[in-house]
Amino acid sequence: MVTLQLDGVGAFHGRHLTISGISTQAFAGGEVVAVIGPNAAGKSTLFKRMAGLLGGPGEVAVAGTQRGTSGICYMPQDPPTSAALTVYESVLLARKQNASWVVHDTDLAAVDEVLASLGIADIAFRSLGELSGGQRQLASLAQTLARDPEILLMDEPTSALDLHRQMQVLSLVRDLVRQRGILAFIALHDLNQVLRFADKVLVLAGGRSRGSGPCKEVITVDLLRQVYRVDARIECCSQGSSHVIIDGYSAAGGEIPHRAG
Repeated sequence: MVTLQLDGVGAFHGRHLTISGISTQAFAGGEVVAVIGPNAAGKSTLFKRMAGLLGGPGEVAVAGTQRGTSGICYMPQDPPTSAALTVYESVLLARKQNASWVVHDTDLAAVDEVLASLGIADIAFRSLGELSGGQRQLASLAQTLARDPEILLMDEPTSALDLHRQMQVLSLVRDLVRQRGILAFIALHDLNQVLRFADKVLVLAGGRSRGSGPCKEVITVDLLRQVYRVDARIECCSQGSSHVIIDGYSAAGGEIPHRAG
């Protein structure tokens, strides 16, 4: 089973160390790990460091992989696109990355399957330049999934999607993680989606870790106040799931106004 552990990980932009000292327990295949934190917390930088796109101190320790670093697939928040390619061509090209360029029937079947699973088979032969932002995001996700990842790094994969599509995509990723033993890291802002779909969480703030582990142990009222500067309640539903209710916020880092009564 694939595992990944961070040990004192930092990352440089130029000569500037933008994240540092990030350590976690070992995360394992079959788990969805939500990476959360306020804007500019370092989530995108950490993903680039984990994907080998940035250098820095510490170790990203990966074990149990069959393909080494080629088994790590990174989906950036704003993926580059070639407007000259159709959706189908872009997904097939992504699948053949780091492999022979000979296209087999299994490759075509894999592309058909991932497009169908995301509900975008109907735009398969439209050019990427013609797509809406949400459609481009789904096409980018299809490119990533078609590569059969062992470790999946997804930087805000649902930011351009409507609520129905968000739920569809997160459900699909969670199911694939379970079925294939993938280890998925997903940067998300919606904490209720985190509590619904993730097994574990890694919290970042100011370029450093503020906690990691099972969601219900890490996401607490105190953490929400300290990291997000919100006054919140965490309530349990009848099915055992939890959700966050925001009662107040601090506009400038001062006192959080409480509701009257």
